[in-house]
Amino acid sequence: MAEKKNNNGSYEAKDIQVLEGLEAVRRRPGMYVGGTDIKALHHLVYEVVDNSIDEALAGVCNRIDITIHADSSVTVQDNGRGIPVGIQPQMKKSALEVVMTTLHAGGKFGGGAYKVSGGLHGVGVSAVNALSEWCEVEVRLDGQVHFQRYERGYPKAAVKVIGKAKPNEHGTRTTFRYDPQIFKEEMDFRFDTLSQRFREMAFVTRGVTIYFLDERTNREVTFYFEGGITSFVRYLNRNRENLHPVVYVEKNMEGIGIEAAIQYTDAFTESVYSFANTINTVDGGTHLTGLRSAVTRVVNDYARKNGLLKDADPNFSGDDTREGMTAIVSVKHPDPQFESQTKVKLMNPEVQTYVQQIVGEAFATFLDENPQAAKSIIAKCLTSARARDAARKARDLVIRKSALESLTLPGKLADCSERDSEKTELYIVEGDSAGGSAKQGRDRHFQAILPLRGKIMNTERARLDKILSSNEIKALISALGTSVGDNFDITGLRYGRIIIMTDADVDGSHIRTLLLTFFFRYMPQLIEDGHLYIAQPPLYRMAYKNQVKYVYSDKEKDKAFKELGGGDKVAIQRYKGLGEMNPQQLWETTMNPDNRTLLLVTVDDAAEADRTFDMLMGDAVDPRKKFIQTHAKFVRNLDI
Repeated sequence: MAEKKNNNGSYEAKDIQVLEGLEAVRRRPGMYVGGTDIKALHHLVYEVVDNSIDEALAGVCNRIDITIHADSSVTVQDNGRGIPVGIQPQMKKSALEVVMTTLHAGGKFGGGAYKVSGGLHGVGVSAVNALSEWCEVEVRLDGQVHFQRYERGYPKAAVKVIGKAKPNEHGTRTTFRYDPQIFKEEMDFRFDTLSQRFREMAFVTRGVTIYFLDERTNREVTFYFEGGITSFVRYLNRNRENLHPVVYVEKNMEGIGIEAAIQYTDAFTESVYSFANTINTVDGGTHLTGLRSAVTRVVNDYARKNGLLKDADPNFSGDDTREGMTAIVSVKHPDPQFESQTKVKLMNPEVQTYVQQIVGEAFATFLDENPQAAKSIIAKCLTSARARDAARKARDLVIRKSALESLTLPGKLADCSERDSEKTELYIVEGDSAGGSAKQGRDRHFQAILPLRGKIMNTERARLDKILSSNEIKALISALGTSVGDNFDITGLRYGRIIIMTDADVDGSHIRTLLLTFFFRYMPQLIEDGHLYIAQPPLYRMAYKNQVKYVYSDKEKDKAFKELGGGDKVAIQRYKGLGEMNPQQLWETTMNPDNRTLLLVTVDDAAEADRTFDMLMGDAVDPRKKFIQTHAKFVRNLDI
């Protein structure tokens, strides 16, 4: 019999690999911190700060200091108990070294040291250590300062005492520098992204002070909120008109702490956020489901009981009862079950029942005791229900009308021939002039062009039924193929990349902001799934003799001057609009995948984005005026 050959390589006992220590983390960082992108980079900081927050939840820490140093190393220091440094009997080495170098090691499993913890996977700080070029830990404990240094997860020496601590001084100080061998792209920590996360932590951990300093820019901020999540709701609603005071409830059930805060406003969208053991569960989970179910049930029961809904009227839908609602639900669970290590969704089934019961009782009591507020809420739900019905009819009309008009595609759309959505792109272009250049300059195989006339409606100030009366927005919805709002379906998306391409002037920026507002409010999944981009057309064309360079910033312009070597003889053309470029130039600079620069639109913090869109695009003028006055000095390339 002929010998059987293995074409897939050797698979014998010798081929079975055992990854020692933290090597598994370095080989598969995605399993532990979600990848090696900018989001994962920030996750390193969150993991270390989460440990300090756990000390605060245990009642033994009231201050956390975070510092980004000039070399982009990060220090997190707290005044908690300090990581134990004695010999751990099982591993027969210092507990500090065990915690820092062993997966699934920590004080959060037995239930003695921490009743509630965010870091229950036990891989947090050890994963950070594994993914760091170097890491140093100082522990102030029992009057001494203990120290250990690690390089790429391995200790350089045993834990040693390096000095005396001040009287009553205790806590842990961790400093790490992320490893460029792991995080290979050119990236760095963002002050705003981190500060937003720390603000949320301070809101949901009452009585803890979080101080954040960025030595690269000397920016600093301190967060302390005695009011907890009630303060959080007021913060989110400070640019909106409130219908009633914040409804707050806090209760323990079966060892699980549950907090919720609810307030209705004049907004047309909901702003609901959930936290589990201070961690923002961005994908929600059972606690969020419980809150939403409770609110819908209580509002319907109250409306029926008080004759505000007639027998013939259908119940309010969940969407009707949540329009204009700002709410925070925060649970403290001794054994939280998350969907993954990055903790974006809470899975404990019992939490839904407890939250629904506690929030339902508190909200029903509030409505009974505050009939005027209750009538305002019901009136808003009735208006929402009517508008939603009108929006459904308008949406159906858009779909029916579009179906009769060339397979749902608007006439102004210059479509591409490729039908695989993973390979296609849609450029949303400002004006017919730029649209003409883009249509001529594009690659017709995979690039489609949709020109918009003028500025689209500000969707922050209108309900969906009114929005769907806009021809420009109807054309956009038809071109994308996803429908909109409640009927949005990502599987119908016709283009893998949606690229906003506007002029580099004030009008162009305004149109871009209006489009971003629409996508954030009515098609947020496009942003979450990484489909939305902003094109970066060049600011200048620089020419000397037979050399031509396109540059995208003033900094690049200075560099190009030197490279061209023509001094005053370099011809400079400042592009104020896409229409100033001929089709070939537009292709070469802004549309050719080999040369172009695209900015991916992301939302690092939904709560802060919600507040910012409301402030910039909502009805209240004073907050917007204050924002413009504060930030005007930082504006560049403003065309007057």
